[in-house]
Amino acid sequence: MTQRSFEQFFKNPRTWKEDLVAVGGDFSVDRLLYAYKHGIFPWSEDPVRWYCLDPRAIFDLKRVHFSKTVLRKVKQNKFRISFNEAFPIVMQGCSYREKDNTWITPGFIQGYAELHRLGWAHSVEVWNLENVLVGGVYGVAIGKFFAGESMFSFESDAGKIGLYHLFDKLKQSGFTLFDTQQLNHVTWQLGAYEIPKLSYLDRLERALGDGRPWVIPTSLG
Repeated sequence: MTQRSFEQFFKNPRTWKEDLVAVGGDFSVDRLLYAYKHGIFPWSEDPVRWYCLDPRAIFDLKRVHFSKTVLRKVKQNKFRISFNEAFPIVMQGCSYREKDNTWITPGFIQGYAELHRLGWAHSVEVWNLENVLVGGVYGVAIGKFFAGESMFSFESDAGKIGLYHLFDKLKQSGFTLFDTQQLNHVTWQLGAYEIPKLSYLDRLERALGDGRPWVIPTSLG
């Protein structure tokens, strides 16, 4: 589809008053990139529903609050941290729910795996001493903007440890906006907060910059 086609498909978040801005379409790379560049993200597959929330939850990368327990586990180096080693498996881990239905359905995994293959989506993996994946985080990076999609923990705090290392890399790379979409108990404890949609869209426009994919720094810490 062309830029004009996407403009016709999605409501303009700057003028549209509702959170839901489109229904339908697919998880093609071009559609996903257009959506993220305009503050829009998908939240279901059948049908695909696209949202731009007001208010919007974000992190200030300089004011993230990790508990003493998490920071102690980071310093103990009991986990191996990797980037982009197991992207689809991280998404599958994030999709696991004991009771509730997940929004990370097969179409999401297929679409975002293609984003990952082309360098736009990234994962952080947390492995235990037996080299078993026990936690992870994934999201989309464009310019100096990162959209955090989901994280999981199969061992206590493993997802937060992955998030700690993700934040560290983003700060090394000079990122200016981390979108976490909607507040929940975990993100609130970590320091996420809400801003008006129009303020978010202004920050997003500045953070996108040249719109290049993220090249992750190779050094840890």
